[in-house]
Amino acid sequence: MKTMNGIHIIGVDHGYGNIKTASCCFPTGVESSDTEPTFKQDLLIYEGRYYQIGIGHKEYAAEKIMDQDYYVLTLAAIARELAREDIAEASVYIAAGLPLSWVGKQKQAFKEYLLQNREVAYTYRNKEYHLHIVGAEVFPQGFAAIAPNLQDFGGSYMLCDIGNGTMNILRILNRKPDPKQMFTEKYGVHQCILALREALLREHNAQPDEALLHSFLQNGTAGLEKGLGQTMTQVAKGYAAKVFRKLREHGYDPRLMKLYVVGGGGCLLKNFCPIDESRVVINSDICATAKGYEYMAAVQIRKGGVR
Repeated sequence: MKTMNGIHIIGVDHGYGNIKTASCCFPTGVESSDTEPTFKQDLLIYEGRYYQIGIGHKEYAAEKIMDQDYYVLTLAAIARELAREDIAEASVYIAAGLPLSWVGKQKQAFKEYLLQNREVAYTYRNKEYHLHIVGAEVFPQGFAAIAPNLQDFGGSYMLCDIGNGTMNILRILNRKPDPKQMFTEKYGVHQCILALREALLREHNAQPDEALLHSFLQNGTAGLEKGLGQTMTQVAKGYAAKVFRKLREHGYDPRLMKLYVVGGGGCLLKNFCPIDESRVVINSDICATAKGYEYMAAVQIRKGGVR
């Protein structure tokens, strides 16, 4: 969270697997009810409804404005940031983003979605919040992660942002993004999770919890029986190899450019693919994009004020 002239700029990275802010990360899941649930650890109460944050798994959707889920998850993310400084009432500027190829068409609708209520009162984790939403902006996902350090990207780079639902690809040449060479592929980590599930069920009649599969991809091991581990490693290596095939389809040549990887999927490449560290950089900060949104919003506000 950044603060400028009494306005709290809060970056929210609305991933399909996790919601990220500059300082926290929680699963993109929400279940709503008209009645108060038994377990209330991450309970958000808004307009008379009860929302359990981080429960379930939000299905992939090409547009994030189809229901209220991402709005409620945004309120939870803002509350988590404010709670770190014990703030209950605040003027908030929301800095968010969309996949590279979707920004042009969906930016305005997503911005209006985030601005649907300028005054918002709700309760989260038994604490009441009152927000004055003074503005919002939607930035290109992936690029935001490198925006604060763009001066370091002299020469030729390919940026690859591997999220849970999508993979965003962007060419950077002498610190400038090339809008003619940006692509969004529906090939995020969730596709690898589905492949792992299918292989384990087919070859071992095993159905592990999804959290265990994510742990395996993040750490490269999960302490499983040898046969299961070998199957999972084979699938993960296949996914990582296909990531590089897709990069090559979009012009990636390691002889001519460096590769910079951001997003939660970076650990998968690190664990299951041979990497030339002199040519490939993996940024393991899962909150890097949310931090970038805040940086880009602050720059924009300094230049043109709140909008």
